[in-house]
Amino acid sequence: MSETSDENTLVAAVDALADRFRSMPQSRLLGAVPGHPSRAAAGLALARRLAAAAQAAEAVRPDGGADGGVDGGSPHELPDAGAFAVGDQLAVVGHDLAAALAVLPAAAAVALPDGPATAEAVRERALRWLAETTAAV
Repeated sequence: MSETSDENTLVAAVDALADRFRSMPQSRLLGAVPGHPSRAAAGLALARRLAAAAQAAEAVRPDGGADGGVDGGSPHELPDAGAFAVGDQLAVVGHDLAAALAVLPAAAAVALPDGPATAEAVRERALRWLAETTAAV
């Protein structure tokens, strides 16, 4: 599997934000931002969105069909592993999402929790979510 420039752009954005979280001191991680009790909480919320999108994309066969995922159930929620783990959680789920999208055609339908979207739209949403969180923290 070879990642396209679209996935490379997604990975670069994920890595930049993950590194930003990893380098934050505790006082900054725990500081409130609009819409979240802390920067860490904002990062975790983003990581959970990316994880849900990755799980949905992984449930789509490369031919565009859906197999219902490994267990056929709803997405598993990413646990809160603490403020200092947010950067690593973000990196893992962001890379998972990029890898899942890399094998899908742009028009493949992905069943996101908030409704279906094409793989290309999922990528665009993820980049928008990353940009919004980056601006907020």
